Formats: sequence, C-alpha cells, structure tokens
Amino acid sequence: MSSTPLPSGTDVPYYPLLLNLRGKICLVIGGGAVAERKVRMLLKFGASVNVVSPKMSRKLLRWAEDGKITVRRGEYYESDLEETSLVFAATDREEVNARVKEDASRRHIPVNVVDNPRLCDFIVPSLVTKGPISIAISTSGTLPFLSKRLRQLISREITWDYVKYARIMGRVRRLLIETEKDGKKRKEILKHLGEMEMEEVNRIGFRKIKSKFLASHE
Repeated sequence: MSSTPLPSGTDVPYYPLLLNLRGKICLVIGGGAVAERKVRMLLKFGASVNVVSPKMSRKLLRWAEDGKITVRRGEYYESDLEETSLVFAATDREEVNARVKEDASRRHIPVNVVDNPRLCDFIVPSLVTKGPISIAISTSGTLPFLSKRLRQLISREITWDYVKYARIMGRVRRLLIETEKDGKKRKEILKHLGEMEMEEVNRIGFRKIKSKFLASHE
C-alpha cells in the first residue's frame, strides 16, 4: 500500500491540535520578554507553569510572588523536565536551546524553541480567543506577520454576539447530553437547535430554550 508523498521543506503543514493544559505542568526556560509572553498565554489556558532562568524579569518575579507560577533562578538542568508535559525554550543561547530540545526529545516531551522552527515539535499559532471561542491561525511557521494580519481580520468578524450564542448553546448541549438518553431523539433536538438563527437564540436566551426543548427531559 503506497502513501501520498509529503511536500518538501517548509511546505509540510503542522497538524492542528487544541490541547487541554488545565493543571498540566509546562516548563518555560528563559526569563525575558519572550518568556513572559509564553507564560502569560499558558496561564490564560490554566497551565501550571514553572520557569527556569539565571535572570528573571520583574513581571515573572511578581507572578511568582503572587503564586501564579513557580520559578527557579539558575541554569537549566535536565531534571527540570521531571513531570513536565510541554516545554518552551525561550533563551538567547543556542546551545541551551539545542540541549533542551535533545533532553525533551529523549523523554518524549513536545518542545517549542522560540524562533527556530527546525528544533520545534510544535509551533504556537496566532490566536483569536473570545469567551469559549478559540480560532488558531498558522502559516506553518513561514510567515508570522501574515498570521497576525489574518488574526486581526478574523477578530473583527467574531463579535460578542457569537460569544453569547456559543455560551447559551453550549449550556443547552451539555444539559441535553446529560438528560436525554435516547441518542436519536437527542440528535433530532440538536439538529433543530442548530437551525435556529443566532439572533433568535440570543434574544430568547437559555431559560426559554431550556423550557421549550429540555424541560421534559430533566
């Protein structure tokens, strides 16, 4: 059985994947502005963040004082990878970044080396995040400025009406899954709900939708 050959070089796309990082230990190696950006994003998605660097920015130290992250001031050691799920190497020392990549690969831990796609197991997409809606945009590491431009365009299109709709329908769907055990009937209700216009859903709200479609199933 033959397989379809992959494109060569930078044309090979990254596989899009959304991770649940809540409570997972993520290691950031580096203590500057780049490390700050990585830490801020990881905290936003509920990760437990450890930071290792001989020098730390004031913001990183303040986050540590507030109990938001754990820091260790010093050089990186392979033992820093213990119990780690994800690694970001954000130092300005190529030899350290390369060693992090080697150590993490040996332990089968995905690693991102900032500004060096060749050493990355994954790249961080440009994100549009509003409420429960997350849209990831990537050019597979080839044109970061294009990802940023696309993010700005998409962000303007995703209004807070979409957020309200997603929250209402998310609650309805969860309740329906919990209360309606007949899979065929559940599918029919979800199909009918999916045909409702966003404006109608937002106007009548969760309580009225619940009473109309789900009250008999509680």
